[in-house]
Amino acid sequence: MTGTGQHIVVVGGGVIGAACAHYLSQAGRQVTIVERDRFGHGCSHGNCGLVCPSHVLPLAEPGAIRGAVASLLRKNAPLAVKPRIDPVLWKWFWKFARRCNQRDRLASGHAIQPLLESSLELYEGLVDEGTLQCEWQKRGLLFVYRTQSAFEGYAATNQLLTETFDEPAKRFEADALAKLEPALKSGLAGGWLYESDAHLRPDVLMQSWRKHLEQSGVEIRENCEVTGVQRSNGTATGLTTTGGELTADGFVVATGAWTPKLQRWLGCNIPIQPGKGYSITMPRPAVCPTIPLIFPEHRIAVTPMETGYRLGSVMEFAGYDDSIPEYRVEFLKAGAAHYLQEPYCEPILERWTGWRPMTYDSQPIIDRSPSLQNVWIATGHNMLGLSMAPGTGRLVCELVTGQSPHVDPTAYSVSRF
Repeated sequence: MTGTGQHIVVVGGGVIGAACAHYLSQAGRQVTIVERDRFGHGCSHGNCGLVCPSHVLPLAEPGAIRGAVASLLRKNAPLAVKPRIDPVLWKWFWKFARRCNQRDRLASGHAIQPLLESSLELYEGLVDEGTLQCEWQKRGLLFVYRTQSAFEGYAATNQLLTETFDEPAKRFEADALAKLEPALKSGLAGGWLYESDAHLRPDVLMQSWRKHLEQSGVEIRENCEVTGVQRSNGTATGLTTTGGELTADGFVVATGAWTPKLQRWLGCNIPIQPGKGYSITMPRPAVCPTIPLIFPEHRIAVTPMETGYRLGSVMEFAGYDDSIPEYRVEFLKAGAAHYLQEPYCEPILERWTGWRPMTYDSQPIIDRSPSLQNVWIATGHNMLGLSMAPGTGRLVCELVTGQSPHVDPTAYSVSRF
């Protein structure tokens, strides 16, 4: 499919779908986005807005299983698994456990990094040219530690990131940390600053991207759920949706954590588990950080946005449960209170939960469907969908239009499963 003018339907109106639609429209395609709920909601709405090339390492690492088991034994831990008989979930964990070694860790890191680097560069271009208004700030990302042992323990990870991935952090001892970020409490052990990271406000990003897409001629259909596919000679000719039938020349499936529900018609295994996360959004406190923060010992992220302030955390494997228990909100507040002079403020403007599309190797799936030659899949970005979106959108466009890909897509193949 190399000519211009073809109609492409993008299934999924999150940040990945928006990015795919953006670059396909730029390439001269007629684009329609269909979204089962509302455009820009789900995981693209309430995440912490970090654009972080420093997050190159996968979740599966040596010792991860031991740490996860210990976490599961604690009440209100940042990692939780809802007890249930679910063979698919436990197979996912078994395969995750097999990757908790240094060889696979580095392999996944090398697969993740090109999309992170590409996306940061593309975001900067989109912001500079005025395409996106999203409260973009490039102030870095600061990892903050309470205890000296944890602070010193991170040195090995930073050395790995520096020597293997050219992602060094600046080390700040206690006194220097207090000067760097005065919103922190005194008496903390230290921090590591990744200066190349950036952040934005996700809901503002999606509002801006929607405006640009619609001005570019992209049609967005909300509350339109795909219920089936029409086929002919190994191609998809159309989709059956709750809003009627929709024909097109090609299709991109960017449905995040919902993608396993479509794997039968995609003709391949999509081993994604929904990893539930939470956030709360408030006005900026009087003593507000200037740098986004992560507190690894409590697994809390803090994002100071131009027009708000967000705390986020938790990885919960609870299926597609969208409830927001009060104890999770309190967990976010209590975790931040260990580090910040003013960790939160009232009122809470939004309590949010969303499902991250978790693959067991932390690598996304960006590939053609093995059974439908005009259907492409763009999903499985784990906790980095926002960080990887522009690079993914550009890569999908290149694959659809037959251009030379700007990053090697081999590591994102669906055949690896």
